[in-house]
Amino acid sequence: MDLARPQVAARRTRSAAARLGLVAVPVAFFAVFFAYPVAAIVARGLHVDGAWRFGRLWDVLGQSDIRHVLWFTTWQALASTALTLLIALPGAYVFARFDFPGKQVLRAVVTVPFVLPTVVVGTAFLALVGRGGLLDELWGVRLDTTVWAILLAHVFFNYAVVVRTVGGLWAQLDPRQEEAARMLGASRWTAWRTVTLPALGPAVAAAALMVFLFTFTSFGVVQILGGPPFSTLEVEIYRQTSEIFDLSTAAVLTIVQFLAVGSILAVHAWTVRRRESALRLVDASVTARRPRGAGQWALLAGVLAVVAVLLVLPLAVLVRRSLDAPGFGYYRALTESDGGVFLVAPIEAIGNSLQYAVVATLIAVLVGGLAAAALTRRDAGRFVRGFDALLMLPLGVSAVTVGFGFLISLDEPPLDLRSSWILVPLAQALVGVPFVVRTMLPVLRAVDDRLREAAAVLGASPWRVWREIDLPMVRRALLIAAGFAFAVSLGEFGATVFIARPDNPTLPVAVARLLGRAGDLNYGQAMALSTVLMVVCAVALLVLERLRTDRTGEF
Repeated sequence: MDLARPQVAARRTRSAAARLGLVAVPVAFFAVFFAYPVAAIVARGLHVDGAWRFGRLWDVLGQSDIRHVLWFTTWQALASTALTLLIALPGAYVFARFDFPGKQVLRAVVTVPFVLPTVVVGTAFLALVGRGGLLDELWGVRLDTTVWAILLAHVFFNYAVVVRTVGGLWAQLDPRQEEAARMLGASRWTAWRTVTLPALGPAVAAAALMVFLFTFTSFGVVQILGGPPFSTLEVEIYRQTSEIFDLSTAAVLTIVQFLAVGSILAVHAWTVRRRESALRLVDASVTARRPRGAGQWALLAGVLAVVAVLLVLPLAVLVRRSLDAPGFGYYRALTESDGGVFLVAPIEAIGNSLQYAVVATLIAVLVGGLAAAALTRRDAGRFVRGFDALLMLPLGVSAVTVGFGFLISLDEPPLDLRSSWILVPLAQALVGVPFVVRTMLPVLRAVDDRLREAAAVLGASPWRVWREIDLPMVRRALLIAAGFAFAVSLGEFGATVFIARPDNPTLPVAVARLLGRAGDLNYGQAMALSTVLMVVCAVALLVLERLRTDRTGEF
């Protein structure tokens, strides 16, 4: 026993050192490129003329136009959430309980809008309801300067959130509980309201909070579809920074949004814990069946109609508008530089976006992979477990906040990166890391820890244990995580619009700049670039779906 103690102590020392080594890079990355910029924003907003002035917060919030922005931000997020739940819950039921031809294809179609950049979503609805759009051509109706365009675009973007979150749980609820209530005399509505709805409550609440979070921090959709009366906190932060140059007011608004988002994420985490601990689930493959009766077939037809009109039609109109010029004229115009808002030909934005996305993906996979590996260790301390929650903050914190933080903090040596190309992929990687962590973490936790312990006892180093035990089992999850990070980086707009240089625009930034200029040619080029971006993101999603469903290799 005495001889074994030094070996045990040595293994524990190596394990502690390995744990610290794994978490060191993610902690440093988030400290420098997330915590530091946020702290700089707080300082810029509350530190005025050499003194801390917390009354500045109340001065800004006391302005009538700022109160209107806060009211509209909250109101449109609540309205978008309610409308999304109303339209998407029937779809969640159909995907959960019905089995019909083409279901997997339709599931992929429903998911495509969620991975699309917000700029593409805004542009697609502009082609549908804006000047010269389909509604304008057919009935002379324009909705691009009304709140309805924003609400419908938010439903388009978040439909998959409700279907995936609520439908995924609904498919695993045991239908025999509701059937037992009906055998005891309850009507179909009563049985659903008293049995199924309470079980779905945590999932519905989680989906609602996610939709509210995404719409509360909406930027690209509101920037493109909204007029002057429709300004969210995101849009106002951008306007105060890039148009009015009032960095102090923009910083105060960022602080307000950061506090609001933190509260939403805390409520969301509590809701998810309830969902995980309060339910007894069954295999989803045994709950789906073909529709029965006219009512269920009508419900399926209604959901298919909603998907066709709300999700497919805007994208189809976007593609059609990009082809209005004869001979692919709008696409050919992308190769020309007019010396105006672009210093290079707009088509170069495609190469820029791909290069930035590749680098951002490598950074996100490295940082996220190390963080996920640290979080799976049984000997992880409180600090490491607390870091799990902090990793999710970039998903909820405004992308505009990230870009604004980079702008005002990374401007002095030794971190003067304003003129460096790496600034864009660093901002994009911040958003990609949470996707990498959430994709890899469940798989890493499923690896039997005894395999790692046996390898360590035989003398394998932590790196060799990871290479020979963990990596073969998580290879596909790693590829899926890289695909998510790539798609997110490719379409990132809120942060990139602050820091992308005029001679190196990304696809979303180029689309926004083209839409901001008058003329049919600029409008058509924006439609063409948006179509290119949509196709690239859709291809990335199809590859991800294939990796998810491929059972021929190891997992």
